Amino acid sequence: MVSPYALEVRGLTKRFGSFVAVNGVSFQVRPGEIVGFIGPNGAGKTTTMRMCATLEMPDEGDVLIEGRSALEDPRAARRRIGFMPDSYGVYPSTTIREYLDFFARAYGLRGETRGRTVGEVIEFTKLDGLEEKLVSVLSKGMKQRLCLAKTLLHDPSVLILDEPAAGLDPRGRVELRELVKALGQLGKAVLVSSHILTELAEMCTSVVIIERGELRATGSVDEVTRRSRKRAAVFVRFLSADAPQIERALLECPGVTSVRPERGGFLFDCSGSQEELAVILQRLVDSDLRPVEFAAREANLEELFLSLTEGKVQ
Repeated sequence: MVSPYALEVRGLTKRFGSFVAVNGVSFQVRPGEIVGFIGPNGAGKTTTMRMCATLEMPDEGDVLIEGRSALEDPRAARRRIGFMPDSYGVYPSTTIREYLDFFARAYGLRGETRGRTVGEVIEFTKLDGLEEKLVSVLSKGMKQRLCLAKTLLHDPSVLILDEPAAGLDPRGRVELRELVKALGQLGKAVLVSSHILTELAEMCTSVVIIERGELRATGSVDEVTRRSRKRAAVFVRFLSADAPQIERALLECPGVTSVRPERGGFLFDCSGSQEELAVILQRLVDSDLRPVEFAAREANLEELFLSLTEGKVQ
């Protein structure tokens, strides 16, 4: 039976002596999915990614690439995996084309196929016109695109990208985000980690959240939100500017908790039921505060991350 998953992680555990870096982590990535891998520093993201890329051996568990065990046949798995680490070496005395040609040879590409493939990845990563530039003079953003181009040379079906946007300026992050989205549209399964959660929110179809080596949640942002939050966030803005009076009035409404200022208004938590929202709004309308905006809001990725993690390191 053909597996529906391009990448399947089953109960991965990794110990370094008595320290458990990753503890029984499981998740799946389908072809065309872009999954954001999220966790605090030291959560075990890089260790998990390295095990998925066959660069670390797990103490327990398995990684399946298109239904086949990467532990039983790592060489076959590597032909289907493209791994972009968070730090990597470059050869400063080579040009972009020479650098990519070197790795294309290492991947076993020969003759016209090698030249055509190098040209295609240069064009896809928008490095065309820069082929003769030395790697040493490239900007951080160009080097990131060059490393992504190298990762794509053997046409992998699974891409594992560890902090690809680290150190990029806003334009570089936007350009990289569009490249990752394009890879998903081409049917690649993408697992990408980042501390820039707003970037992940704009490109990911689902998330995997870990902390202290253990899985906290997995699924689409909407699914994880529904499973993890019993409260709804509601944004309200008033004509009045009396913050203490506003906060007091909100907290006196039935079911309201955790009132906090946000972008010219206030955010509060409640159960989110239609009946409760109607009662709260009526109470506010009857007050002297004159609400001008009132809307239940879906949790964003940052709020979801904060609600599911404690910020502790191992």
